[in-house]
Amino acid sequence: MPYRQAHYFVGFVLLVIMTGFWMSYFAVAGSVPVAFHVHAISAMTWLALLIAQHMTINRRANALHRQMGRASFVLFPFLILGFMMIINVTAAGYSAPDAGEFIQMLGPSFGIGMGIAIAAYITLFYLALKNRRNIKLHAGYMLATPLILFESPFSRVIGDYLPWMNVINSEGPRNVLDTIVISDGLAILFALALWAMNRKHGAPWLVAAGFMGLQAVAMWVAPDMPLIGAGFAAYAAIPPAVTLALGVVAGGAAACLGWEAGKVRPQRVPATA
Repeated sequence: MPYRQAHYFVGFVLLVIMTGFWMSYFAVAGSVPVAFHVHAISAMTWLALLIAQHMTINRRANALHRQMGRASFVLFPFLILGFMMIINVTAAGYSAPDAGEFIQMLGPSFGIGMGIAIAAYITLFYLALKNRRNIKLHAGYMLATPLILFESPFSRVIGDYLPWMNVINSEGPRNVLDTIVISDGLAILFALALWAMNRKHGAPWLVAAGFMGLQAVAMWVAPDMPLIGAGFAAYAAIPPAVTLALGVVAGGAAACLGWEAGKVRPQRVPATA
């Protein structure tokens, strides 16, 4: 089976999430908005599912692997819902009359960054289902999804525990974007290394690297582009129920369309004279 040690990689991402969000979420979980709980539970459950699926297929428990794969059809829209809820909380803070300098400067960056993360997840999950009969591509696309999660918690690890890694070291709130760009850069290097090790089946890592590169650039330039801020303000005016419903529909559509695209089509038998 491909990526035999992948459960350690996914477990490491889980550890990074626990470390990066310990002070801002886990230590104060009783006083944070519901959106953070939904996002945390859905993201960590997704990683736990990946570990379980990887271990079942390595142990040739194919039937159990398929059952958990079906569970992803429910979990994936929930995962996208969590992302959308975080975007909505950020948008509400950005549009509030008393919004501070931090959210005014970085709100659009966070919004576009999470939007790109959602697009990456939808694309990778769709391609994983479409290529489910090619075990190397299927595993690659599924295992590339934790890389999209890596940026957010590891940027906090840099800011809280490893400030020496911030070699950009900008002034003011932009310092946060430094850590995000560095985190994305490290994840991109990891993805490119995996691609170089198996170029024949390395497309999943190139797709993930492309999205992370786009995310890093978009988040970095967002504070200097008024149009992005105006777009985020317009987003904030949309009723949250509408955006949340669209997120769930997009997640469900990725699952259904990916499943259909991966079905074996019956061969047409040529008519005989």
